[in-house]
Amino acid sequence: MFNKRSTILLVTGNAAVVLIKKELCAMPTDPQANENTYVLDNESAAEMARLMYQDRLLTKGMGGLFSELSDVSHMHDILDIACGPGGWVLDVAYQYPKINVVGVDMSRIIIEYAKAQAWSQGLENASFRIMNVLNKLDFPDNSFDLVNARFLFGFMLPTAWPKLLQECLRITRPGGLIRLTECEMPITNNFAFEKLGSMFTQALHLAGQSFSPDGRNIGITPVLGGLLRDAGYHNIQERANSLAASVGLEAYQSFYQNFQIAYKLAEPFLTKLKVTTPEEFAEVYNQAMAEAMLDNFRAVWYYLTVSGEKAAPQAPPG
Repeated sequence: MFNKRSTILLVTGNAAVVLIKKELCAMPTDPQANENTYVLDNESAAEMARLMYQDRLLTKGMGGLFSELSDVSHMHDILDIACGPGGWVLDVAYQYPKINVVGVDMSRIIIEYAKAQAWSQGLENASFRIMNVLNKLDFPDNSFDLVNARFLFGFMLPTAWPKLLQECLRITRPGGLIRLTECEMPITNNFAFEKLGSMFTQALHLAGQSFSPDGRNIGITPVLGGLLRDAGYHNIQERANSLAASVGLEAYQSFYQNFQIAYKLAEPFLTKLKVTTPEEFAEVYNQAMAEAMLDNFRAVWYYLTVSGEKAAPQAPPG
């Protein structure tokens, strides 16, 4: 028998398929329509559906909600930055009903959706707010025991990281944690799929939204620990995870759907930066999506989670 929560998730999954089909037929052609640095159309229904797939993939690849943390039951308040449709927030709120979990995102459409999900599932300890995290975070000092963020590379400029991490430090309680998870592009055995990934990392590099010196990768994972140290966190911990997503494996379908949508939504960004033409993109995209359904398609996707602790104030000398 389905409980209220599982029924809502089932409806969400079916709705996501409908949203994808509608949006992929009418992609925005002007990437400058959004006044933000998000490289995809973050007001798109297709992007909302993609984020749902990605959220499930990421949590699975990380081994659960808090796989590297021994115990979070002592925590009272958790913040999820750039929460998207709120999947992680809702899962944490459901599993830990005594913890207050807040999600923030700059997309009004996505936040309204997340609020509706929290209401539908009866999760009174989950809340959502519209907030541009590139600005000052609208929370008092020392508000949260844990600040969580996953896959910020899609809108963060390298120069914006220090300011955001300082804000995260300000709103984290002494002894509390920040927890960042970022990725590089997946590794596959398919030329066309690899070509799409190369186009994307080159475009990020040309747009100044990459830590890579040459655009061969995203470049965010090697620098995460140093960014936290520079921001004033200590006891830095790093943990790598991988998600096997070859044909026939459990994660394959969500992996395929995630990148099917992501690369299509990225087309305006790629053509604007002139790393490809509409004609070349269509050819490579169609080839990659077709060949990724063949039985011999192999893929693995790596993530890195880095956490740091805010120092507790030292007692005055006795």
